[in-house]
Amino acid sequence: MREGYQGTGPGAITPDGCAVELYSRLPVGDEPDIIAAAVPAGARVLELGSGVGRMTHALLERGFDVTAVDESAEMLERVRGARTIRSAIERLDLGETFDVVLLASFLVHVGDVEVRRGMLRTCVRHLAEGGCVLIQREGPDYHTAVPRERVDPAGFTVRIVSAEPVGDGVDSVHAEYVFPDAVWTQTFRARPLTREQFEEALGEAGLRVDRYLTADGMWVRAVPVATGD
Repeated sequence: MREGYQGTGPGAITPDGCAVELYSRLPVGDEPDIIAAAVPAGARVLELGSGVGRMTHALLERGFDVTAVDESAEMLERVRGARTIRSAIERLDLGETFDVVLLASFLVHVGDVEVRRGMLRTCVRHLAEGGCVLIQREGPDYHTAVPRERVDPAGFTVRIVSAEPVGDGVDSVHAEYVFPDAVWTQTFRARPLTREQFEEALGEAGLRVDRYLTADGMWVRAVPVATGD
């Protein structure tokens, strides 16, 4: 288990506190439609941090060619129909490029700045000419509107119980997922980023915002900084 990360509940728990069985139960939202609207039809997609394949499977159904990357073998065992690669994102180097690189699940907010830099370098390293990186950011009040909960139409409750500072601009976030037959918890470290801080982090990696894809600014299409920008 990574320092500052833990998880509880039935089944396998990954090094960042994610429960495999929990993520197998969570429904996919409108993310695949947001992605599909922002990239060419049939694009080759490198999905970083795919987990059990919730978005992988939805993107495959929409005609995309997906390579799914995750550090957890237990997560990747649940992925069907896609090429899978087990690796930490920040160390990935496939020696090939893709039309789209996908960094979802708020991974850009990882607490360790060097890991974030490594993840963004991985995005750039695997990007084909004319390609784009799609990034999912936290909402503006993710760390401040706590505690809060949401009851999903599927019949379970998600609670963000706390977000406590642990130093250097990083919070320890504690979440609970309550199902009728099981409860899972996850504690992880996340770094809040203002829009300016986020764009600065992209610029450091040689990326810039092409456009924000959603009104809340949580989905972003980024492209390489062109010479002369």
